[in-house]
Amino acid sequence: METYHERMDGGFNVGGLGRLLIILGGLLLAAGVLLVLLGQIPFFGRLPGDIAIERERFSFFFPLASMLILSLILTILINIILRFFR
Repeated sequence: METYHERMDGGFNVGGLGRLLIILGGLLLAAGVLLVLLGQIPFFGRLPGDIAIERERFSFFFPLASMLILSLILTILINIILRFFR
């Protein structure tokens, strides 16, 4: 793929930009589907290790264990998908 400085005619190669936009759109779609599906999992967000503090006029929730599990699952899935493109 050529960069702007490598082209002799001074034009801009938009093919790379198009691919980037398609990939970003796919990632946004996957994130949306994931959010919809995670809302249907009853234990997600209520695991041991999730921090929840509730006071009279204050509440704080930090889903530490849930995010660690989600990160692990996404890391495994992304590594499997990237192996197919090598």
